[in-house]
Amino acid sequence: MAEKKMEEAVVLSQEEIASGIFSMWIHVPEISAQAAPGQFVSLYCRDASRLLPRPISICEIDGEMGNLRLVYRIAGKGTQEFSSYEPGSRFQMMGPLGNGFPKERCPEGKTALLIGGGIGIPPLVELAQQIQGQSLVVAGYRNEQFLTRELSASGSLYVATEDGSAGTQGTVLDCIRENGLKADVIYSCGPLPMLRAVKEFALENGIECWISMEERMACGIGACLGCVCKSVETDAHLGVKNKRVCKEGPVFRAEEVEL
Repeated sequence: MAEKKMEEAVVLSQEEIASGIFSMWIHVPEISAQAAPGQFVSLYCRDASRLLPRPISICEIDGEMGNLRLVYRIAGKGTQEFSSYEPGSRFQMMGPLGNGFPKERCPEGKTALLIGGGIGIPPLVELAQQIQGQSLVVAGYRNEQFLTRELSASGSLYVATEDGSAGTQGTVLDCIRENGLKADVIYSCGPLPMLRAVKEFALENGIECWISMEERMACGIGACLGCVCKSVETDAHLGVKNKRVCKEGPVFRAEEVEL
């Protein structure tokens, strides 16, 4: 795993790509050089009253230029502040953090099924770009879509919407079944009910499955235990069935964790 660093980030661009969802490109040469798909970064607010950093997943990596793309939803005062940043704005950031997707599980000649829901979709963009095998991408939205152009550029994109405004009306699993999609490995990121359904689907069909957990985080480095999830195995040192999403995750083999 890459060594985490604290670095000053410089905003290169910012735009609202869907209602309340923003895309921000930032210049962070040291962090971007080590980042991998599925990892995240912790952003520190410039407002000193907001002490804890905000974790945001990495959407795209341009290591050669030293840039990262972050796509995030406004969820509180911290992300509201980030959305106000303009090109040239500077802030402190730590990363890369956590364990990313094991892209080597889908070598050339294999097929990966990438399943994302809502704000769990952005981490799949870089993953789809880096996988050596074939990518089938299923993106689930409530209604308004985003990042479809990027996902389509790296694989075959299938869309599910709750209101039926595009693609399959229903869930990502409805979309998978409607299109008869099959794969050698699954990578998924999204809300817990979706991950639970994806895990069950993978087990039923004997498909290797990796999921990225979404949990509230405080420190982002495994010290505060604020983001633990239930694990199948017992920790050898602590004697409890817990794993820290920020440290041992956010990506886990589906069988490792209880959903």
